[in-house]
Amino acid sequence: MNIAVCEATCFAILGNAGSGKSTLARWLASRIDAAILDLDTVAWMPGSEVRRRPEAESREAVAAFCRGRERWIVEGCYSGLIGEALLFMPKLIFLNPGEARCLAHCRERAWEAHKYDTPQAQEANLPLLLDWVRGYYKREDELSLAAHQACFEGYRGPRQVFDSQLDLESPSQRLLKDLLRNDVDPAFQSSSAKKLSA
Repeated sequence: MNIAVCEATCFAILGNAGSGKSTLARWLASRIDAAILDLDTVAWMPGSEVRRRPEAESREAVAAFCRGRERWIVEGCYSGLIGEALLFMPKLIFLNPGEARCLAHCRERAWEAHKYDTPQAQEANLPLLLDWVRGYYKREDELSLAAHQACFEGYRGPRQVFDSQLDLESPSQRLLKDLLRNDVDPAFQSSSAKKLSA
């Protein structure tokens, strides 16, 4: 039986800090000409990483971003704000490569000028970030593994989870084709990155 495949043009990417969300978002955006929304930019008050914006304001910022574009990618660890993007029925991608890989990515991360005034400030914050990454597996807030799994499992649109590091260096188009497919079975639970990028 042949199934018509609709190409995905909008994506929501969810996962722990260091799981590869931003990297995947940039990689995908460069191939489909999509705008990216990093949820950190709408979750916090301007110029502050210690004061959250009111939830309603953050949600409206996400909705406005999604409404205003034909092709977009929303990425972050805030399951509530991802939920706002899911109202627009994008493809949901859940990255869950494990604690060791997330910690390694955080240690290797280049300077994020949109978050830190200097590379030194980012380095000074690294121990706190690493502790936060480790806590992902035990917390029960919207930024936790439990909340991300609930968000993924409750979504009835196209979705896909990757539990290994994605190979974005390979010239193969297999991964891109799989990401663009919009007919993923909602019962789908896991994919091997090695298989997808082979």
